[in-house]
Formats: sequence, structure tokens, C-alpha cells
Amino acid sequence: MTEKRYLLRIKLDEVNPEIWREFVVPAGITLDRLHDVIQTVMGWTDSHLYEFIIGKKHYAESAEGHELEAGKYRLGDLVKQKGRDFDYRYDFGENWLHEIVIEDNRYAHPPIVSEIECLDGARACPIENIGGVLGHKEFCEALNDPNHEEHEGLMEWYGDTYDSELFDKGEINDGLIVFERWSRDRYLPWREGRSVKNVSD
Repeated sequence: MTEKRYLLRIKLDEVNPEIWREFVVPAGITLDRLHDVIQTVMGWTDSHLYEFIIGKKHYAESAEGHELEAGKYRLGDLVKQKGRDFDYRYDFGENWLHEIVIEDNRYAHPPIVSEIECLDGARACPIENIGGVLGHKEFCEALNDPNHEEHEGLMEWYGDTYDSELFDKGEINDGLIVFERWSRDRYLPWREGRSVKNVSD
């Protein structure tokens, strides 16, 4: 039997105009791998800590204090209902909070090419270490306004390498294909002395 798939919609909180993505994942994906997928679909660089907040529980890369280890939990075991939402926080310094909604808990149409696929979205991910929501807003205003005092300097640094309106679904899905390929299960760990965890998706 084919595994259930979830259609998820993710958006960055407090950012206008809205930065969002719709993407499909297996219901049984572990939270640590969901983090990897989110990094790819949003365009982050996986340079900072993260956590999922589902109900009153926090799931992170490693269990510290009140947090649970993300790699030990599967999304479909924690969130089942269509319409349910939960949060994903990335970079505790800049505090990028994302809201995730399950738009469909038995996604089947239209068919997708891969186990994980981005279907739609809008606008580019903010630049890392830009200063959070306010820093991103000020950066975009300066970059898009030729009369802004910082415009010339930002153009020298970024030029046409950053377009706040750019959303490239093809590039995102190319990244997801690479992720699927490299995260597949292996018979042996990549070096001796390490065990293979049973976290296949």
C-alpha cells in the first residue's frame, strides 16, 4: 500500500508580502528530515538551530532541557488532522517563526513525480543574518529604492543576486531530488564505529 502523503503549506510569520510554499511529504517523515526539507523549500542554508512546536511540546535536533529529539518522531504520529497547524522556528537569534498547516492529510492529486515535491510558492527567502523580520523589511526597501542612502552599497554587494519576488519551483525541486538521493537508507554507516538508526521514511 502506498504511504499517505501530507500537503503542507508553510509561511513566514510577520513578513509582508507573504513568503510561502506548498509542498508534499510522506506522512511518516521524521521531524529532523522535515527540517531538511523545509530548509530546501524555503531557501535557508541550515546554518542555525531549529525547533518544531507541536501542541505544547518542542522538538529539536538534540534533546536538551524540555525539548524532545526531532529524529525520534514522525510527523504523521504527531499531527493527523487536515487543517491542523503547528510551528517551526529557525535561528533563535533572528527568530524566524514559520506556521505550517496540513492542507490535505491524504494527498493524491495531481500526481507528483517524487516522494517529496514543492508544488507552489511565492517570493524569495530572506538572506541569513539580515536582522530578522525588521532587518529583512529594511533591506528590501533599501535595495528596491534607488534614492535610499544604502541602495548603492547594497547593489554593489548583492546586485541582481537577490530578487525578493523570485520563486523558482524547478530549482527547489532539483534540491529536493538531491536531498532524497543523499538521505536514502544505506546498508552500512558511512564510517566504522557508528550504528545505522532505523529512521527510514
